[in-house]
Amino acid sequence: MESIGNEGMSSSLRDFLIYNPFLDYIIVVSYMTFIAVSTKRFLNKNYSWVKIISIHTVLSLFIGMVIRLITDLQSWLKGMFTISEYDIQYSIYRFMNVIELNFLTYFAMVFIVYTYYYLKQVKEAEKKQNQLEAQLVNTRIKMLSSQMQPHFLFNTLNSIAVLTDIDPGKAKDTIADLSDFLREILKDNGGHTIRLEKELRILEYYLNILNVRFSDHLVIKKEIDEALLQYNVPTLLLQPIIENSIKHGYSYDHTELEILIKIYAENEQLVIIVENNGALLKDSPTALFKKGIGLSNINDRLRNLYDENYIYEIKNKDDQSGVETIVKIPRSN
Repeated sequence: MESIGNEGMSSSLRDFLIYNPFLDYIIVVSYMTFIAVSTKRFLNKNYSWVKIISIHTVLSLFIGMVIRLITDLQSWLKGMFTISEYDIQYSIYRFMNVIELNFLTYFAMVFIVYTYYYLKQVKEAEKKQNQLEAQLVNTRIKMLSSQMQPHFLFNTLNSIAVLTDIDPGKAKDTIADLSDFLREILKDNGGHTIRLEKELRILEYYLNILNVRFSDHLVIKKEIDEALLQYNVPTLLLQPIIENSIKHGYSYDHTELEILIKIYAENEQLVIIVENNGALLKDSPTALFKKGIGLSNINDRLRNLYDENYIYEIKNKDDQSGVETIVKIPRSN
């Protein structure tokens, strides 16, 4: 008798563990996992809210029916009825009686999942914003440091001194360009992007100074689609690219340098190309990014602004006549 009692107790305990909390646990976990995965897919595909709500409504009905069938299967396994006694109409009736509860439970879980992903996106956006601000400040500091180095400032001031005797008007213009350029570097424009028109205006101050410094040894040409001037580009993007092109373009064999700035549209992208006819690259792009803080900073800023939806590369031209820097970003106003 004791053996039979223990066996019955063991069987009851096994049934309780298998058919009650364990099965309920599997159902709840599966339910939550399905909702989390489906919700994330909807967010990634950028569906409209009407479409998302419609899909969730259908899914809530479907999952409710599945749970009803699982519950009926559980009852059958526990011997509460036989297959011949199963009444599907009664099962549907019981499902309809709790349909409001199913909707409430389902959409409560959906709300929790959406809230989680929303907060996660907010935190990621804040992190990206902080990174962009730090990178932009770093860019301004590096540019200011570069321009304030003796070889740039002293050469510029020396050029101004020479011009005061032979062309006072041009000397005044160069002083104004230097002042405006340094002021723009330090100015906070309140954003990480800027209209292309304004970016080119800031660049013009720098190019005017370069024309005075290098005189006839540097020729700068532009091929810019003026229809793109109202589109946005990363702030202070062009100057470090051109500075790098000049720095690495000059060599003992290349004392006359020509820089070409091309900006045009390609499908939905804004294409910026800076090319020169100077010395070819000997290092790989990866090595260049490691050597040049300014170049790696540009890459980091582009990644934070556009995720992976951009192209940034520095390479020798196909005809080996010089080096080109290519930037492709989405067109945005």
